[in-house]
Amino acid sequence: MVTTDQLIGHGLGEEGADSAARVINELIASRDAASAWRVIIDQVLNPDHPFSLHRFLHDTVFADWDAAVGPRPAWTPSDATIRNSNIGRFMEELGISTYAELHRWSVEHRDRFWRIVIDRLGIRFSKAPPSILDLAQGVESPGWLAGARLNIVDSCFDAPADETAIVHQAEGGKMVRMSYGELESLTNRVANAIDRFGLRAKDGVAVCMPMTAQTVAIYLGIIRAGGVMVSIADSFAPDEIARRIRIAGAKVVFTQGRVHRGGKVFPMYAKIVEANAPQAVVLPDRTGVEPELRDGDITWESFLSDRNTFEPVVGDPDDHTNVLFSSGTTGDPKAIPWTQLAPIKCAADALLHQDVQPRDVLAWPTSLGWMMGPWLIYASLINRAAMALYDGMPTGRPFGEFVQNAQVTMLGLVPSLVRAWRDAECMKGLDWRRIKVFSSTGECSDADDMLYLMSLAGYRPVIEYCGGTEIGGGYITGTVVQAASPATFSTPALGLDVAIVDEAGREADEGELFMIPPSIGLSQQLINRDHHEVYFEGTPMVSDGRPLRRHGDHMQRLGGGYYRAHGRVDDTMNLGGIKVSSAEIERVVNTIDGVSETAAIGVVPPSGGPSRLVIYVVLAPSSSLDVGLLKASMQVVIRGHLNPLFKVYDVIVVEALPRTASNKVMRRELRASYTSGGARPK
Repeated sequence: MVTTDQLIGHGLGEEGADSAARVINELIASRDAASAWRVIIDQVLNPDHPFSLHRFLHDTVFADWDAAVGPRPAWTPSDATIRNSNIGRFMEELGISTYAELHRWSVEHRDRFWRIVIDRLGIRFSKAPPSILDLAQGVESPGWLAGARLNIVDSCFDAPADETAIVHQAEGGKMVRMSYGELESLTNRVANAIDRFGLRAKDGVAVCMPMTAQTVAIYLGIIRAGGVMVSIADSFAPDEIARRIRIAGAKVVFTQGRVHRGGKVFPMYAKIVEANAPQAVVLPDRTGVEPELRDGDITWESFLSDRNTFEPVVGDPDDHTNVLFSSGTTGDPKAIPWTQLAPIKCAADALLHQDVQPRDVLAWPTSLGWMMGPWLIYASLINRAAMALYDGMPTGRPFGEFVQNAQVTMLGLVPSLVRAWRDAECMKGLDWRRIKVFSSTGECSDADDMLYLMSLAGYRPVIEYCGGTEIGGGYITGTVVQAASPATFSTPALGLDVAIVDEAGREADEGELFMIPPSIGLSQQLINRDHHEVYFEGTPMVSDGRPLRRHGDHMQRLGGGYYRAHGRVDDTMNLGGIKVSSAEIERVVNTIDGVSETAAIGVVPPSGGPSRLVIYVVLAPSSSLDVGLLKASMQVVIRGHLNPLFKVYDVIVVEALPRTASNKVMRRELRASYTSGGARPK
């Protein structure tokens, strides 16, 4: 039973507390927990109530919940939500009555599933594919849309020309809207200029700048002209910018003079110069300031063509369009080429899992250096929706006001962003009722944080979305036709299936998660690695003999077909939503005087949430460094040579690192020791 004093103690005002207690107790006594909670969030709770009240009532309502049927939900779909969703319409057309049946059908009939999805998305071909899927070369090398000819950018401009394509606002500035017609015109001006620049089809063109309307047009223009876009995060240090340009062989780089964040100004073009990058096209910062350029570099205005029509360069479905980077377990990042198929996966996931519909407005604080930047472009434009771009820090209230004023309907984020909002209580009082779904990726989520996030919009589902650059989207996620439980996944992505395998190679309820290929969007080659070795060599097989594809996430199967993520099983980690290898961290911190060797691990807190960077250190015999100085020195070199978003959580000094018989550092053992309390901050 809920008492009046308990409600007042958790922040409900004295006036109305008695009646609220009576209503809540009657609901708990007369209804099942899920339906009682639906009424409470509709009639009792609102986003202005303290979060402790939301959490107390959720815990109370679901106190006797049977975990065998699934984790405790915080949102359940109404019949109208299911009926009006993209998945609901899909099921009705196919004559399928349950979501579980739909998922099973999608993996048993992959060719038919993808044919329907491609038709639904309106993918435009200059030559239609004779077939959807050819498995003559096996699941490692499937032939998708063989014989087709297309330029995927054409599929981004099927919305009416006067519909909004981009809502953009710079921090402290005014909101600006760009229509589909205006975006296509600017895209074509870029494509004409690329052609005039002397670049040939399939040449690499790098972009290292924040996510703005101009950035989107540059991205699309490069690909429409037949070029290969090279994605580089604008937060990277010059060393890492140079490394990525070298690996991808980029011949030109787009950047801007300076970046404004949180009232501070950071050099951008100067980093490009320090990286000794090739010829640069330099955009002014949002104040209009243009830097003094080195010889050969040109301004944005002098680069742009006046011609706003362009005949797209068409190619094969497996032609490269975008090179993105994701860390492996050696020093250089993996260079992953996206083909014209990956955008189809992006748009399909958004259509089916985030339930994106025409005229929706999608916001996801990101950049082209992370796969969610290109994902946002395709998820929005191919689905005839708009994207909302905020050029500034997303950690404070101005971003929340932008979400409100742009009337965002799908808000994506990394979990650490939610924690920042919750700690600062900066989103209180905003009207986020237009939001239909949240989506979360990049890190493990914390259940408490996700419940808080849902409460900000009067309870909307969080679609957890776990995947990778080499997948072109997600492999495990959620839907709006299933109940949403904070920090859990409700389904493998449609068109994909998964298997969880323990250390003995047996299918289990907890262990390493593998994908069961094929799927549109899955990479089939790497620029600087052996693709088979990275994803297939040594993997187990499922019971029917099909090979599995490695990804490296530790996953647990829960009741009711739900899943919970527990971080990485290999030597890579997600820090601030960016995937980075232990080797990259170690290469940098090993340069500190007095450090003999190191082992970097990512540790997920016991309550869940983003990975924390923990570094084990063996000191040189003569070193007198203490832990505090070590931690500060490591943060400095990581900020200067890798990424300022990577924060050192803890440093542990040890006499020696545990190693295998072949002398490999046993980071998994260090991770297990740390999480069990063997070596943690006091």
